[in-house]
Amino acid sequence: MDVIMIVELFVILLALYMGSRYGSLALGAISGIGLAILVFGFQMKPGTPPTDVIYIIIAAVTCAGMLQASGGMDWMIQLAERLLRRNPGSITFLAPLCTFFLTVMVGTGHVVYTLMPIICDIALKKGIRPERPCGVASIASQLGITCSPIAAAVASFVVISSANGFEVTNLQVVAVTIPASIIGLICASAFSYKRGLDLDKDPKFQARCADPETYKYMYGNTATLLDREVSKEARLSVYIFLAALGVIVLFSVCQIAGCDIRPLFATGSVDANGNPVVKPLAMNIIIQIVMIAAAAFMVILAKAQPKKAVSGAVWQSGMVAVVAIYGIAWLADTYFSNYMDEMKAGLGDIVATYPWAISLAFFAVSVLINSQGAVVVSMLPLAYSLGIPGPVLLGVFPSVYGYFFIPNYPSDIATVNFDRSGTTVIGKYLLNHSFMMPGLVSVGVSTVVAYGITLLFF
Repeated sequence: MDVIMIVELFVILLALYMGSRYGSLALGAISGIGLAILVFGFQMKPGTPPTDVIYIIIAAVTCAGMLQASGGMDWMIQLAERLLRRNPGSITFLAPLCTFFLTVMVGTGHVVYTLMPIICDIALKKGIRPERPCGVASIASQLGITCSPIAAAVASFVVISSANGFEVTNLQVVAVTIPASIIGLICASAFSYKRGLDLDKDPKFQARCADPETYKYMYGNTATLLDREVSKEARLSVYIFLAALGVIVLFSVCQIAGCDIRPLFATGSVDANGNPVVKPLAMNIIIQIVMIAAAAFMVILAKAQPKKAVSGAVWQSGMVAVVAIYGIAWLADTYFSNYMDEMKAGLGDIVATYPWAISLAFFAVSVLINSQGAVVVSMLPLAYSLGIPGPVLLGVFPSVYGYFFIPNYPSDIATVNFDRSGTTVIGKYLLNHSFMMPGLVSVGVSTVVAYGITLLFF
């Protein structure tokens, strides 16, 4: 690695650092400054923007935004709340599973914000330290991204893997990541079950209770959605959304079973016998078509208001993700594509002996860029170019979630604010926060289990 290569890498890291400091849209926009320096300053050939991934995100987020606008998401959260309130003593285990499956269904972890204050309220009223379920539930909401068939990270993995000779469907990916992540979450919940002092033995919490105003703030209100009426349109929007997921799964199941029902189209080339070569429609295109169509049906049949969808948290956070992935992935692809030979020479022996070690790189990059989709788009092509087999990369797929390490992600910050008891904290030394232990345990266990599953079945 020469001096110029190191300087250019420093430009990338500085752009990512500055973007993370400003957050939101700045992460992608400031990556553009780094890209400009590499292209105009160092004369590097620009990489390829991740357009396929961006289109999938736009389609999925539009559909999820319509679901939120029609009230369907509130109904889903009501169902989760009923489950939690009927089993308050098991909330440390049930709350993470609720946030996990909400993310799996919708494809984004930002759907759980309404559920977080409810989790805290139930735990507090039951006398359970809210940090225990809240910390794991926040982690679970992001861990579910690699388990959603419509999430950008999963779709990106399938598209990039197919381009590199590893034919795998969305359903096959989540068939590995879902059981692995559930086992990881159960382990994290078990570690959290008696984490920290019980509320009646916590001097800081007892001091808060001694103040009448603080006590009223903690116990005087009840966070709930159960008193909100659910319209028939809201229910219909959920049914439309589930039907869309069912269609996507059906295409994947038929593909796996050998009776592929995807439409065939000519590629414009011919085989050795002069016959036209045809290929089935790619799954990423199918996801886009189905999600956009489902969003339209929600507008027509479920009375979803487009203006309300655009102003909703799900659609806005999704568009932020589009800009972030656009800038970050383009910046990373520019650097890696220009130094592919050097990367192979420097890392080839390591990954040949320890191919699973790429998971450490995935995790480290995720800490910096706060996006699992961006990690996949920027790092997976490099991993394939280094000769790492597709099944190994599928096995370490859960390791693309590492942005809990530095607690600056919106879901973690929101969870701290939602916890009226003050037990869910960032920590004086930044890294000693409430999400570190459940994050390390869940991601670590999930990655090991997923790697084991791929060794057995691939």
